[in-house]
Amino acid sequence: MRRANAADFRDLVRLTDALEHIHAQSTAMVPADVPEIISDLYRLYVILRNSDKPIVTGAFTKEGLLDMVGMLEAVVGGPEELRERPRAIFDCCPSSPLMWSDVTCQNLIDCAEHGIPAEIIPAPQMGATSPVTIAGTLVESNAEFLSGAVISQLVEPGTPIIYGGSPSAFDMRYTTARLGAIEAIMAACASAEMGKHYGVPTHGYLGLSDSKAVDGQSSFESGTGILLAALTGVNIVSGPGMQASENCQSLEKLVIDNEYCGAAYRLIRGINVDDVALATEVIAKVGPGGHFLAERHTRENLRKERFMPSDVLDRLSPDAWVKAGSLDSTDRAREKANKILDEHEPAPLPEDAADALRRTLGKILERYNIPLSSLPLV
Repeated sequence: MRRANAADFRDLVRLTDALEHIHAQSTAMVPADVPEIISDLYRLYVILRNSDKPIVTGAFTKEGLLDMVGMLEAVVGGPEELRERPRAIFDCCPSSPLMWSDVTCQNLIDCAEHGIPAEIIPAPQMGATSPVTIAGTLVESNAEFLSGAVISQLVEPGTPIIYGGSPSAFDMRYTTARLGAIEAIMAACASAEMGKHYGVPTHGYLGLSDSKAVDGQSSFESGTGILLAALTGVNIVSGPGMQASENCQSLEKLVIDNEYCGAAYRLIRGINVDDVALATEVIAKVGPGGHFLAERHTRENLRKERFMPSDVLDRLSPDAWVKAGSLDSTDRAREKANKILDEHEPAPLPEDAADALRRTLGKILERYNIPLSSLPLV
């Protein structure tokens, strides 16, 4: 584990852009080689230049959010275009228990004024900043969400909000906040159920792990979170690729989690039981002792019925696995990540939008006396 830099973040963005089951980008790293005062908006710049997927982001200062809004407006064509089709949603997190910081409260107000969806994310630590019981934590976090909803709706009735959740189980033995704990997963899913009760879109930090390595614990915690998020019907899931309780991003884990997400999408499609799926005619045709390999029904329905994971998930015979190098899933995920970073070319930002974005960033940097040329990847 080490501090991330701008090149690391660009790699994360480009990898996310290529993964078919990860549908949104996230400003989930803070590059250490960029001035801290503009690190929030710099992350947005890197995403806008390297991906056209929707963005989940957030600001570190009052000015940062307004600057980021200006960057988004530059890319989409103006304030009305951004209000009509926002490229990003912004995280706004109350300070448990039952408080809002001055910065985050203003961010929430500014989101409402600009028509940008705000993801209100209580982040209680069960046993530390919220009751140790799951039910008590839900009472507190629901009150925190409702307070944010009141703030935003007083500014602009009907402005879009999302019911978020990032509960953790505070481990008294190690004084750590564990987001991969089963209680944290249960609380995040229950928070989403509350959001559905209020009729708003839902979000949860699920599919992440407390492990510091891509290992069995990582797979167990991430797979459990992704599976239960799918069964709960959480609309936005933040967590794939995350390790060490939101403190680390792993490219290998993100590639593996992409496969988990693909399987979860297949799960929620359910089992089709129409006449074609019931297959009574082909069963009668093949009869006792036959096989279905050469049947047209098999050819026509295989890819409709079956989730086809990439080679990151091992489905070889033992002999074939040995001949292929006896690689485990982490090895294969690393190979796939490196291949994507070598070969994938994100859709370029239109030239006029790229120019407008660069000019906007330059004007912002002038306020901080930071030369545009001093930033990496610009």
